Parts: sequence; structure tokens; C-alpha cells
Amino acid sequence: MVNKTKIYLGIIIVFNLLIVPLMFAQEQTWPAANACCEKTQSGAWCQNTLEENCNTGFRKTPTSCDATSFCKSGCCYDSQEGLCMENTPQKVCNDGNGTWIDDAECNIPQCNLGCCVLGTQASFVTLTRCKRLSGLFGLETNFRNDVGDETTCIALAAAQDEGACVYEIDYQRTCRFTTRGECLKSQTVEGQTSDTEFFKDYLCSAEELATNCGPSTKTACIKGKDEVYFLDTCGNQANIYDGSKINDKSYWKKVIDKSESCGYGVENANAGSRTCGNCDYFKGSICSKGSASYGNYYCTDLNCYNTEDGNDYKNGESWCIYDGNVGEGADAVGSRHFRHVCIAGEETIEPCADFRNEVCYEGVIESGAGEGFIEAACRINRWTDCIDQDEEDDCLNTDKRDCYWLEGAHFTGLTTESAEAGAGSNPVFSGGSTGGFQGGITGQAVAPITGEFIGGLFGGGDDKDEEKGSGVQVGGGACVPNVPAGLKFWDEGDASSICSLGNSVCVVTYEKGLLEKRKCKDNCECLEQSYAKKMNEICYSLGDCGAYVNIAGKYTDDGIEWKIDGDKQKIGDAFMSEIKAKAGV
Repeated sequence: MVNKTKIYLGIIIVFNLLIVPLMFAQEQTWPAANACCEKTQSGAWCQNTLEENCNTGFRKTPTSCDATSFCKSGCCYDSQEGLCMENTPQKVCNDGNGTWIDDAECNIPQCNLGCCVLGTQASFVTLTRCKRLSGLFGLETNFRNDVGDETTCIALAAAQDEGACVYEIDYQRTCRFTTRGECLKSQTVEGQTSDTEFFKDYLCSAEELATNCGPSTKTACIKGKDEVYFLDTCGNQANIYDGSKINDKSYWKKVIDKSESCGYGVENANAGSRTCGNCDYFKGSICSKGSASYGNYYCTDLNCYNTEDGNDYKNGESWCIYDGNVGEGADAVGSRHFRHVCIAGEETIEPCADFRNEVCYEGVIESGAGEGFIEAACRINRWTDCIDQDEEDDCLNTDKRDCYWLEGAHFTGLTTESAEAGAGSNPVFSGGSTGGFQGGITGQAVAPITGEFIGGLFGGGDDKDEEKGSGVQVGGGACVPNVPAGLKFWDEGDASSICSLGNSVCVVTYEKGLLEKRKCKDNCECLEQSYAKKMNEICYSLGDCGAYVNIAGKYTDDGIEWKIDGDKQKIGDAFMSEIKAKAGV
């Protein structure tokens, strides 16, 4: 009986020890969330937490985040990267420049997934993401929307692995260098007497495979690849051609990466080398027929040398060529912009649209290695609304127009008709067609054509004449085309409507002194040749107008007239030398 009592007591003690901790756990309490914070002080978005944790610069509400409009979860789609993020608050999506859609699980067409095959790799992503990745790796987009899960997609990528496919044909062990997928297909070779075995990254010439394929001195170009490759005795692709490895058994065993092959990264990409076939198309070389130490292929040079402008260019580069100086009204009459391209060692010429309706721009793209790559393009010449801009900042807004700000003159907004009416019988500064100015090779206007260019001195007349000038006036600034458009000189309507915008009437006033002598009081600068030069600068900046030169270097001043009190003024010889220097012809 004594022993039995001790047993009961032991059981009671153990039971009490177990129940005490459970009683303490039931008494433990935690503070409950009492607000939805659009953003917390720690930077988290849309959290159910204590109100004191909310960032005071953002919204909060005493309810669950699921019940709010600003924290409602949906699908955030990044149209540039092709990424879809489920259960994303609208605020977070908008701040990240994404497109928010009221579908928390992203059941939208843009988010449908498929298998993106990238060479020997694959990724289960959206079509837009696949295009983005393909572009980054310089590959064609291969999107398989018939693949419905990531496992199948990965298996598809594994099928692209390259290596030695070993099998027997007529009881002789042989090999093909191919992909895993092609190798593991059922027997496809006539006379094949065994199943195939695939050895990833092995060459058919590897001794341990014990095939009838071995090293050779033959080389070849492989479709879709830049480099020159060795061929084994069975005609299979081996490693990149390296004349120093012809008898190196280790070089004929497994695939060696391009980065570990001869001449990797050299500046000329092994162009013309007789011993190394590690070509690189992006650096300017590619496999082609030619003399080498072994085989009949080498890396041919794709770059262009001693081009029209005397410079050397990389394969694929493009650059601009002009008939003279360009910009700030300098383009000569009959000039045109051209885009030149270096393609596989040949310099090709692509003219931009005639009448300078297109202009050529070029820029330098910096590569990761710090090397610049020149690219040029013909783009629409956006000159038509230049003279409508009164502010310099608007004029120089290159996002909207192609203009430049010319200091020293401004447009008054008055019409040509009003300028002519104000002139009365007083001498004027006028101009018109240049007639006999010939030249040009592009079919563009070969002569500068102007509307009436009026300027001059009013020494008398009624008070109405002396009130103000009209057309272009001295002082301030004017917004004019950076590259003036060419004009059809045979079409007066086309030419005069543009050139007449440069007409000018300048009213010079005098005050009479003793003995009836007059003293110039206002606009005295209009009597100087500097006035005629500035007005002419406005003229040729509008188009093929005024006194200027053509691409043959021939100058004419038939496009302007400068009159003072009806007397035509002589345009100085300094005009010609200055204008030729500006045009660069």
C-alpha cells in the first residue's frame, strides 16, 4: 500500500507542473491594430497597425486597409519591363509609374505567362518581359505561349543544351555535336544500331568518348555565329579556331567559352589574323573566306576606313555629312543633309529628305567598356512655328522645335502690306528673286528667293509715316529656323510667302537745328550697313532668301534691296566674304 500511495502522489505533481504554464499563456494579451496607415514611419505601405505608427504626411483611417480606397489591392503592371505584381496598393503602383488594374490576382491578358527561350536558357515570363530580355541579350524573341508551367519551360531550356550525341551506326561508335533535344529523339539516322547518349559540353573529338571522330586542320563558319570554328574528322563543330591548339588534346575535349579563347577582347577583334578565329561582329569582324595558317577561313574586317570625311568608323556606325556649315541659318542654298552608314566594310549614303525637310543629327552612345559608338538619324525639320515664339526659352525648346535665337532684331507682327503702305513715296529697302543665281545638285531651290525686303530712311512725309516702322525691327531678339527650309524658287507663292516675313521698314527721325540743319535723333543705326547685314541675316535664316551663297560657292545679292529715300544703296563687298565664311562653301 505504501508504494501505491507514492505512485499517486508522483502523478499529481507531474500534472500540476504541466498545467501551470498553460494558465499563464491564457492570461497574456497584445495590443490590437486600430488604424490603416497609407505609409508607416518605418516606410511600409498600407499596413494595419497602431495609429501612432502612421506617417503623419500620409493618409490614415480607423478601419482595415481592405476597406479603404487608397490601399485597395490590385494588379500593378509595368508595361516597360513586362512585370506584373499581384496584391499591390494603387498608391504604391502609381508612385512606381506602373499601371494599376482592379484585379488583385492579375487575371489580365498582359500578365499571361509563357516560356521565353533565350538561347540555351529559358524563363517563364510575360510576352513583354520576353521581348525586353531578348533585346538585352541581342536575341530574336522566341516566346512559347503553348507552355503552361515553369517546370516544362525549364525542361525546354535543358533541351537546348549542346554537347556530344554518341550512338552506334552499323556497329561503329560515332558522334554528332548537337542539342540534347535533338539527340534524345528516337533513332533518326539510317543504320543506327544503338540508343543515343548525350554528353553536355563535350566535343565529339574527346578521347574518353571513344568515337571515330578526332581533331583535324579544317575550319568553317557556323550559321548564326561570328567566329571561325575547328571541324573534327566527322565534320562536327569543335572549339574556336586557334592555330596554337591544333595538337592540344585538351582543346579538343570540351567546349571552351569565347571569353577563354584566343584573342578575346582585343581592339581589332582579330580582324585579318591568320592564327586566331575569335571574331566579334560588334567590334568589327566576322568569319569569312580567307587565308589562315590552317583552313580557309579567317576574321574579316567589317570596319570602314578613310571615309568621305577622312575618318574611320566601326561597323554599324552612322554619321552625318553636310554640304557646308549647318545650323543658325548657315545652310547654303541647294544644300542637303546626308546620313552615312558603315555596313560590313562598305560606306553607304542615305540622303535626308530634300528641301531640308529633314535634318541629320548624330550622337555618341557610350558602351560599358567606355568606347563611344556613333549613331545618326534623319529627322523632320521642325521649323514652321519658330517665328511665333516671343520668348527665348520657348524658342530653344528642342523637345518641340528646331530654332535658334537671333539677337539684335525682332519681328513686330506687322504684315508686308502694312509695311508697304507706310512707306508711301519715301525710299525703301526692298528685294525679290535673284534671277540668274544658278547652282545646286539636289533639285532644291538653286537661287535664294526673297519677298520684298523693305528698309530705309524717312526724311520727310506726313506724321503717319513717322509714327513707327514695320516688319523686322532692330533690337531685341527673334526666333528663326536653325536649319532654314529650302524653297521652290520657281514657285513664287511658296517662296514669297516665307521670304516676305523678313521685310522691314525702319523710321529714322530728325530734329531741325539752326540754319535748317538736321540732326539724327531716333533709329540712326538704320542708316548703317550693319542694319542691312542684320536684316539680311533674318532673311537667309527664314529660308533661301536674301543675299547668300549656294553649294557651288556662288554669291548673289539680288535677293535684297536697301533704299534710303528712294535711292538704292550699295551692298558692300564685305557681305560676300562674311556670308561665304558663314556658309563654309
